Amino acid sequence: MANIKDLETLLNSEDINGSIIELDDFICGLSPDVELSAPQKVFYYNQNLEREINNGGFSQFFGNSSGDNAHETVLSLQEIGATKTAGMLQQAIDQFPEKTVPKDREERVALIEQIEDVANDVWDELDQRFYKYEDDLNTLNIEYVKKNKASF
Repeated sequence: MANIKDLETLLNSEDINGSIIELDDFICGLSPDVELSAPQKVFYYNQNLEREINNGGFSQFFGNSSGDNAHETVLSLQEIGATKTAGMLQQAIDQFPEKTVPKDREERVALIEQIEDVANDVWDELDQRFYKYEDDLNTLNIEYVKKNKASF
């Protein structure tokens, strides 16, 4: 996706899921030295959430590096209009003491071990709700990219 023409092709494709995957691959493939634009971060956070939950649920989301940006991900979901999914993530976050997910992964994993007996029941229920896709994340993400294509 080296130029805007490629982006236009993706954004106008009938295969929304394929376009999401290509955009995600592009953003994840950027050099770690490249600072993502604010709209790219929104897309990136949303994709990390979806990838982690579909692979191992909220427990995996928090246990992996994606959990570093849990609070930012609530905001990124709200930014695209995924209010139901943002609410689910907030409920998952609320299981942490003081409703705060530590940015430090080691600290977060230690906390998860302390709260998991209760939190896992809540997270498992939220996983099942997430899988119903009450928000059409693919469409919301593509529409968001269309509105912010100059930043991609």
